[in-house]
Amino acid sequence: MDLEKQLYQAAISLIEQRYPTGEGGAAALRTASGTILTSVAPETKNEALSLCIEVGACLEAHKLDEVVTHSLCVYREWTGADYVILSPCGICSERLAHWGGDVRVAISNPQNKLQFKALREMLPHHWSQVNGLPL
Repeated sequence: MDLEKQLYQAAISLIEQRYPTGEGGAAALRTASGTILTSVAPETKNEALSLCIEVGACLEAHKLDEVVTHSLCVYREWTGADYVILSPCGICSERLAHWGGDVRVAISNPQNKLQFKALREMLPHHWSQVNGLPL
């Protein structure tokens, strides 16, 4: 199984384990050492405190001092619904930018096809271009 499919399967497995019924989402990040880190969004009573699905895996990568090479986020609306690939939001794109523009991120697309692009392709006009350290 290729790397991208491994990430997808890791995220789906976590959703099925953590959220056997109803809605659920999970992220899978791969590091340069080949480690796959997964996470879910923390559940909060106050929506203002919520965080994105991939934050836990990003923090784990920082804790382990690992370089993230790939990121994927998957969501299901209800039990039995199709899994949808979610592009990283702007905040998560900034989080992933810590590891540079070569980080490959899964992207949303009309066919819901497993497709990855380099972060710099997602952010062609990133603000870092003005500080001499562009993605």
